[in-house]
Formats: sequence, C-alpha cells, structure tokens
Amino acid sequence: MEKKRAIFMDRDGTISHEVGYINHVSRMRPYSFSAEAIHLINRSDWLAIVVTNQAGVARGYFTEDLVKQVHGRMEEILASGGAKLDDIFYCPHHPAAGKPPYRLDCDCRKPKPGMLLKAVEKHNIDLSRSVMVGDKISDVEMAKANGLTGVLVLTGYGRGEREYQSENWAVQPDFIAENLLEAVKWILKN
Repeated sequence: MEKKRAIFMDRDGTISHEVGYINHVSRMRPYSFSAEAIHLINRSDWLAIVVTNQAGVARGYFTEDLVKQVHGRMEEILASGGAKLDDIFYCPHHPAAGKPPYRLDCDCRKPKPGMLLKAVEKHNIDLSRSVMVGDKISDVEMAKANGLTGVLVLTGYGRGEREYQSENWAVQPDFIAENLLEAVKWILKN
C-alpha cells in the first residue's frame, strides 16, 4: 500500500485565532480562511491532520473532555465551509506543570515526534513527503527533526516569532506564509 502525504497543522494561531487557553467552547474561532485552506487539502491527495499541544489540561485549566468538545466545535465550523479534518492528535501533558498523570515528560509534546508517529501508524503516512504548518518555531523544529518540510505562518505567534526571535532560531522554515491558506497553496503548488 502506497504511503500517504499529510499536511500537519497546529491548531491555535494556525487554524484558529490565538486567544490563550481555550477554556470554553465559545472561544474556538477558526480564521475566516481556514475552511478554504482545509477544503483545498481535501480536494488533493494529501491528508489534513491537526497536531496540537494542550497543556491547559496538565495545568488544570480545563479537562480532556473540553478539548474534545472544542475540537468538535472546530470541526463543525470547518464543515460549514466545506472542509473536513482527517484526524486530530493532541498532547495534554506538561513536563513541569500540574499533577500526574498529566505532569509528564512525554514523547507527544511538540517539538517531540509522538503525535506524528501516531499519525504515521494510523494513516500510513510518509513523513519525508509531508509538511508541518504552525505559528511557532517549535512546529518547524519538530518538522525538521522528523524529515518533514516546515512552514511558519505569520498568524498567531508567527509574526512576533519572526520579528523578535528569528536570530535565535536553530532551524529555518522552508517557507514563511502570511496564513494557512497561503501555506496550503504553496504546498500544493510545490
């Protein structure tokens, strides 16, 4: 069976507005262009997969059940724009905050590869032909460490990361896009 390609996307700041910890379903607000971007992925032979750190669970700000409700709401909003995610993976852990079982130096917290590896196993993905899109350099670090192309978007924390932190980056993005839609168009073209 031929391995698939995936566009992995961060959630907050990439698909949805960065509003801090989303501690209520009503705070989930995808960007206006997100459904169009994901719909373009859906029309291609790529998978659309979310990988997101949700350390608010470890910090006690909300439960895993709320994370799942927020993801359900995000999927509803995207579906109203004709878009569908192929999967969502999240890490509820933090290495230094909260209490067990969530206070954990796990392998799934980005930039570690755990969420990517779960996606590979579940969906038969070729990471070397896949892309990670996010608004933090840690998303690009995860991409580079695991053989993916790394794209930084300037929404969320992206613009500030580029303007104030880029001289300290250990890795460079393969592409810097204004937003997820521009990133997806670049990926599908290249």
